[in-house]
Amino acid sequence: MQTKIRGLGQSGSEVDLKATDGGVLANLPYSVLWTAKGYGFQAMATAAVAALVVRPTTTAAATLRNNSTTKVLVIERVFAHWLVSTAAQTFAGLWVCVHPAGMAAVTNDITVRNSTNGGAAGGSETSFDNGATVTDDGWFPWGSQIETSATGVLPGATSIAEVGGRLIVPSTAGISLHVVSGLVGDTFTGGFFWYEVPESELLNS
Repeated sequence: MQTKIRGLGQSGSEVDLKATDGGVLANLPYSVLWTAKGYGFQAMATAAVAALVVRPTTTAAATLRNNSTTKVLVIERVFAHWLVSTAAQTFAGLWVCVHPAGMAAVTNDITVRNSTNGGAAGGSETSFDNGATVTDDGWFPWGSQIETSATGVLPGATSIAEVGGRLIVPSTAGISLHVVSGLVGDTFTGGFFWYEVPESELLNS
């Protein structure tokens, strides 16, 4: 006997659930679905910022603010590129701070931007500020630790936090990154990869 499985959609109406011929429910990863819908964006600073040698407080290397009133930013990845290093062995790592809704607007600096599905690079509803002054809402280390040798490194080392949706930025909120290194002379360019998802798509998740 065949059985049809149905579920409730986001609007509350019933929808059919699809399965493979082997009987396994078919569902693409959220990253594929949201990329296909044009929700994915990336932005990266064009100007390097010196690393800190202490825990970050009210200065950010890069800040991303959600200007939309109907969408949330689902953060997929945070990253920093080591541009200049001093000729001394040291370590560096990413720190991230999420700012609550109602944060002040930030300057929309010139950055490298693009979508993740070939859409318009400027279609994002965000502002990206390089070197903003922010409220210290609590910084935490994220991502990989990277190292330079005693003779320094050529540009190319990167620290990446694979967030995978574990940080979400609601309307008028923001997220900041900085790099803590053993040497203040080291400089980095930072950036974010995120999905701009309508709040209605997450209500019944």
